[in-house]
Amino acid sequence: MSSYLLSRFIQTIVTLFVMSLLVFVGLYLVGNPVDVLLSSSATPAERLEVIQAFGLDRPVWEQYFVFLAKALTGDLGNSFVFNQPALDLILQRMPATLELAFVALMMALILGIPLGIYAGLKPNSAVSKSIMTFSILGFSLPTFWIGLIMIMVFSVQLGWLPASGRGQTVDLFGVPVSFLTWDGLSHLLLPAFNLALFKISLVIRLTRAGVMEVMQLDFVRFARAKGMPESRILRVHVLKNTLIPLITVIGLELGSLIAFAVVTETIFAWPGMGKLIIDSIAVLDRPVVLAYLMITVIMFSVINLVVDILYSVVDPRVRLEGGSR
Repeated sequence: MSSYLLSRFIQTIVTLFVMSLLVFVGLYLVGNPVDVLLSSSATPAERLEVIQAFGLDRPVWEQYFVFLAKALTGDLGNSFVFNQPALDLILQRMPATLELAFVALMMALILGIPLGIYAGLKPNSAVSKSIMTFSILGFSLPTFWIGLIMIMVFSVQLGWLPASGRGQTVDLFGVPVSFLTWDGLSHLLLPAFNLALFKISLVIRLTRAGVMEVMQLDFVRFARAKGMPESRILRVHVLKNTLIPLITVIGLELGSLIAFAVVTETIFAWPGMGKLIIDSIAVLDRPVVLAYLMITVIMFSVINLVVDILYSVVDPRVRLEGGSR
């Protein structure tokens, strides 16, 4: 286990280094942030002052190594726009994004697993075919279009749910959350469902395929031959073997929910990391973009590590050192 954790840590460090280098060079090639931050009426002296203040008068390789040296001490630089530490800006927005991602994941599991089980147990029924049609639509329809339609229907026409913002929050262990207040929950439902729709479709299809595969295996037939009730067969044999591969996918999808909530947060004006990164890219705020991507890589790595450990616990045949038996 210790050697496995060490190898994963080294992989994360290498990934962070390569990602930071590529993004830094990419942002440097895209344009000059001074052209975005200053108006066209700025004097050459004012431009030079800003360029020197941001360290943009140095060669790109020197700028990168300065950033790297500070990053090793936990300093990811100050935002060009807000003049605040980039890491603080990200951490301020992180609770909103994490809450949105976790609620979307819960929606995907609560809706996707039961629908997938039903579709797998009765694949030829009309209800099952309707479920699979819904999953196809969930895969096919663009997230931004679904979000706009939901705003038009539930916010504008029906007036049931608010169209933007996070609503009222309360502190839970010092972290502001929305789901503990009715106003916050009403603001959370639309963006969370919009973000979860693709994942619901994915969970439905994975669960259905797993159930249909397991139901054909010999140990299920043997359990039926012994007279075991169908509910126990489903609970003990089918669900356990179906959820094993689903754990890995769910873990990876949680990472993608956190990283790619940008569209949903932009449509619903959700004050999370995704909206911040879009605004930062628009003004070439390099420290914020780099801080966001580095934190995202770290979260991906931690989530994948937890998934690997859980997978080995659920399926004893899998060992973290030495592969499968």
